[in-house]
Amino acid sequence: MTRTLASLFGPLQPMALAEDLAAPLLALAIPESTTDPAMADIALSAAPEASAVAPGMAAGPAVPDRFTVARGLAVVPVRGILTPNMAQYERWFGWATYHGLAETLAHLAASEDAAAIVLEIDSPGGLVTGIEAAAEAIAAAAAVKPVHALVSPLAASAAYWLASQATEIVMTPGAVAGSIGVALTVAGSIGVALTAAAHVQPGANGAQIFEMSSRHARAKRPDASTEAGRAELQRSLDEAEAAFHAAVSTGRAIPAAELAARLSVTDDPQDGGATFRAPEAIRRGLADRTETRAAFYARLTARTAPKSRSLSRAFAARAAAAKAVARS
Repeated sequence: MTRTLASLFGPLQPMALAEDLAAPLLALAIPESTTDPAMADIALSAAPEASAVAPGMAAGPAVPDRFTVARGLAVVPVRGILTPNMAQYERWFGWATYHGLAETLAHLAASEDAAAIVLEIDSPGGLVTGIEAAAEAIAAAAAVKPVHALVSPLAASAAYWLASQATEIVMTPGAVAGSIGVALTVAGSIGVALTAAAHVQPGANGAQIFEMSSRHARAKRPDASTEAGRAELQRSLDEAEAAFHAAVSTGRAIPAAELAARLSVTDDPQDGGATFRAPEAIRRGLADRTETRAAFYARLTARTAPKSRSLSRAFAARAAAAKAVARS
């Protein structure tokens, strides 16, 4: 039986994910071997010239580069379903991880070779756990040098959380962004009031499976069939959404009190979570402009190429400060 990536995401994991847009990725089969030659054919081609592997990334034939640098412009692909540290996904599919992004952005913020950074985004989102470290690393880099998020063609949910921390957000024609919110799936076995005498159906080996928690750890296994259990699950989701909204509010300079209404598709602020094409995303303040990928890179390289040859004193000072922070 072929296992798919969907089987690796268990219940009760808060996800900032546009599930409909993620469906083709979740349906991918798990490679039988991490040395599968087919995986070596997966390449990230965000920029055509010199490339480098960020600190902490082992080199190898099936491991894509985390970034490229050409003419003073560093390009960081943000692709696939995002997780905190699933290095296998980097090797198998070239997908980004929060740990890898945090390392990469800290490295590039301190690099004198990069006058500006591009996050080239094509992702439906991913897990909530670990995203704040990556988002903070993007914001910190943007305080040192321009960080441009290019939505080409998708930045949904967790991916938009990351994009919102960039200096600007550009959407290619036909691109989609948004899905600002958090959700989780409760497995069928959750919601059964389990006691020492209760059980669920037999497992694969025929043995009865019992699920219990210690006396003072009821929140470890919230029972969605009870009001108290649903309240605990809702608390967790709302806490994650509050962090998501705060990041977008700060990154996009949208007053926190106005954000929920801007995201809603009706007059009810609770009707948020939708994705938007470029014109509507720009109207709502979620993006800055629409531009073809070729025009976007032509515009940026025209600005960065001269700076890569002769860095200004101000830029050098900011890069030195970022380097000191990265080393501490």
